[in-house]
Amino acid sequence: MEKPPIQPYIILFIGVLSISTSAIFVKLAGDAPASIIAFYRLLIAVAIMAPYVLWNHFDEIKQIHKKDWLFAIFSGVFLAFHFILWFQSLQYTTVASSVVLVSLQPVFAFTGTYIFFKERFTIGAMLSLLITIIGSGIIGWGDFQVSGLALLGDILAILGALAVTGYFLLGQHLRKRLSLMTYTFIAYGMAVLTLGVYNLFVDVSFTGYNGDQWLIFLGLAIIPTFFGHTLFNWTLKWLSTSTISMTILLEPIGASILAYWILNETITWSQWLGGSIVIFGLMMFIFSTTKKVKPKITHQTGKK
Repeated sequence: MEKPPIQPYIILFIGVLSISTSAIFVKLAGDAPASIIAFYRLLIAVAIMAPYVLWNHFDEIKQIHKKDWLFAIFSGVFLAFHFILWFQSLQYTTVASSVVLVSLQPVFAFTGTYIFFKERFTIGAMLSLLITIIGSGIIGWGDFQVSGLALLGDILAILGALAVTGYFLLGQHLRKRLSLMTYTFIAYGMAVLTLGVYNLFVDVSFTGYNGDQWLIFLGLAIIPTFFGHTLFNWTLKWLSTSTISMTILLEPIGASILAYWILNETITWSQWLGGSIVIFGLMMFIFSTTKKVKPKITHQTGKK
């Protein structure tokens, strides 16, 4: 294997720090609606990607079958509602609770593959699933003691994890025939259309936001999207998927630290305990579901 031009673990560190900013940006966006934050994050990302994708992958786009376009549409819808639900959750609960709970996506994804693709559960996977449920329950119970709105935020974060699971499961189907950039561009584009229609339906304004909020929209499109998930995609050439998955689990820790420094958010005992249990359960889950023979895997961008 050729030598990487940059130490992959340095790139991983930059990637984790980048995706950890996502929740912080949303909190700093103030009174901007969650659906508007999501809309401009993806719209700007699509605009940045468009020249490269249309120049290099236009022929591939023209050859996409109607059935795959249908899958792409639903993939974008799931991604759009992932962002709506997760960003909305951050308006009710803390960064620590929301980011930990939305990180349950791998567990939901594996459950989905069990239901739809008949993949079998191992004992380790079932045990880790139980552990994450216990940890999530501790977070929810602690937040409920604070306020009912905090618990609502937790529920929205879990629903956001379910929505992004739908996005990834559909992407698993599409990525068998489409390149990463083409699939990502189309999925993001469909999510932008979904968010645009949603914002029109709920009658929120597309304008009237201050300069700081526009900078936040731009920051969301660039930092967690391109310096986060794109860098993770780059490291797949040099590091195993399980290594990258384990590293991504540091996001709740990074986001909580940033929330403490930037937003002055404190972490309660239930968030510490429940969050630690969830992360431990997810680590167990990744270990128990990683195959001994390294498969050829393609990584999808889009969450965070």
